[in-house]
Amino acid sequence: MTTMGRTVESREPVPEHEQKRVALGYLNEAWAEARLDGIDGDCLAQACLFAALAEFVSTYGEEAAATFTEGLGARIRNREFSLEQPRQ
Repeated sequence: MTTMGRTVESREPVPEHEQKRVALGYLNEAWAEARLDGIDGDCLAQACLFAALAEFVSTYGEEAAATFTEGLGARIRNREFSLEQPRQ
């Protein structure tokens, strides 16, 4: 079985940046399908944030997840999550 150009049976280590690229592809596909089913983008965003934060908490604990999220405001203001880049 092949997924995003990789064989599922493959056992070689996958670099983290490649895992993130493939994961984002899965999420983009799920997002598009949900939008086609009429799910509002804001509802999707809130559900994704909840799921992501719940995963951080279950993996690293509440304190580590809280520390991670403390820096999100500055990163958002720094446009790290903006899809449109400013033109020069």
